Amino acid sequence: MHMRKPSYDPGLTQQFTAPYRRVIDRNGNLNVQRRGATWRDFHPYLHLINMSWPAFLVTLFLGYVATNTLFAVCYFALGPDQLQGAEAANELGRFLNSFFFSSHTLTTVGYGNIWPKSTAANFIAAFESLLGVLGFAVATGLLFGRVSRPSARLGFSENALIAPYQDGSSLQFRVVNRRSNSLVEANAQVMLMTVEPNGGKPVRRYQQLPLERTSVLFLALTWTVVHPIDEQSPLYRKTAADLAELQAEIIILIKAYDDTFSQTVISRYSYRHDEFLWGVRFAPAFHVDPAGDLVLELRKLGAIAPQ
Repeated sequence: MHMRKPSYDPGLTQQFTAPYRRVIDRNGNLNVQRRGATWRDFHPYLHLINMSWPAFLVTLFLGYVATNTLFAVCYFALGPDQLQGAEAANELGRFLNSFFFSSHTLTTVGYGNIWPKSTAANFIAAFESLLGVLGFAVATGLLFGRVSRPSARLGFSENALIAPYQDGSSLQFRVVNRRSNSLVEANAQVMLMTVEPNGGKPVRRYQQLPLERTSVLFLALTWTVVHPIDEQSPLYRKTAADLAELQAEIIILIKAYDDTFSQTVISRYSYRHDEFLWGVRFAPAFHVDPAGDLVLELRKLGAIAPQ
């Protein structure tokens, strides 16, 4: 008995989703939504590490204000004679003084213009000081984790090309490191995803595309990733209409070693069939200046050579 060899699935399922959406969005995120998670599945540290910088800073600020407001309410509720120096002409002024005393205690600044008088106020202040030390330690750890975490900032050409190559044609796209850090041993994997009928139902098919070069030692300039379209290529003799009918999408995974952080970074990208340009070439994206130095023009990453 011979078992049928399973078709290749990179982990993105062969099930067709209609209406069709790309497998990988242009920002590199996988087009997968998670539902049914419980509070046990939520990890605050991962959420804070992965959110954008503006959202992270706003979250820290709101957390700081909310914590001080909560303790200010506690001090205010104790009464006007529990904090020495917090007296004011009206209730709003007394609450603001309680808020400012809370911020002094939370940050362990302690200017000395306001201080607790009663045992209850001292207990609250002691607990707030402990909370402040722990909270700022966590915030510092989060800030360090975000700053020190390596992240790939790879740029991809706006379009993939079906370009002349030797005696035939090829699929090409360009990659560049948009940051000044050093990336070495860059490796590329490219797959073709198509939607084809199987038993009367559309399913996704994935095929690895052999590359002219699967890796480069130094990603200092642009790297034109080339898949030669020969008789063994799944793109052989395919037209733009054929790829549109197959709802073709090129899925790209690039790994490189970040020499600055001594860690591996990963970047994902994809091109749909309607993002292919046919019969054109890339224009040079770097030149040599009078001093003999190579100058890379990032804005020319996807530039097309005139015909």
